[in-house]
Amino acid sequence: MRRVLVVDDDPPMLRVLGTALRAYDFAVVTAADAGTALDLAARRSPEAVLLDLGLPDLDGLDMLRSLRAWSSVPVLVVSGRTGIGARVAALDAGADDYLTKPFALPEIAARLRAVLRRPARLRDEEQVELGGYTVDLGAYTITGRDGGLVHLTPTEWRLLAILLRSPDRLVTGRELLTEVWGPQYVKRTNYLRIHMAALRHKLEPTPSSPRHLITEPGLGYRFQP
Repeated sequence: MRRVLVVDDDPPMLRVLGTALRAYDFAVVTAADAGTALDLAARRSPEAVLLDLGLPDLDGLDMLRSLRAWSSVPVLVVSGRTGIGARVAALDAGADDYLTKPFALPEIAARLRAVLRRPARLRDEEQVELGGYTVDLGAYTITGRDGGLVHLTPTEWRLLAILLRSPDRLVTGRELLTEVWGPQYVKRTNYLRIHMAALRHKLEPTPSSPRHLITEPGLGYRFQP
């Protein structure tokens, strides 16, 4: 079975989609808000995402941009927004396909099968060396020279992936907070300090004097290979 994450804030719609897609031989996991969806995307590694744009905690387009910062999973947007501008905005944000409501359940299944047949997006630097560790962004694994694995939380993975995909580039705190938590969290700089400290503790030989996960005071963070 192909794993699909279905994201919709309407519980009856989630039940209908879940039941229908299971009947079409998909393995389904559901989320009713963007925060839960991003967490499940990191932990459960779905093979496709079915995304409604009207979410209670974050606009679906912002969630899509956050997801695209660290994942190339195919995304089929299903929305009541019918204008051409809405479709263009979703595709520009990283959607693979767009279907307007109301829709026929067989078409949803067919479009999911279609996006799953497409070749995966190429990922820049899918494997990245960070000190003595090899970070595989596609497999979500971090391996030390001794073969041991380092385990990260979903939030730590999202932060690390954004930094590793932009080596030597300053990534502002505002950008990280928006991509990982959402635009309503841009003033929560303590979130970054806590999670970056955790990443350094796990990945830097001397966390108090990091060589790779660098703070640019008052600005943001940088991955230095």
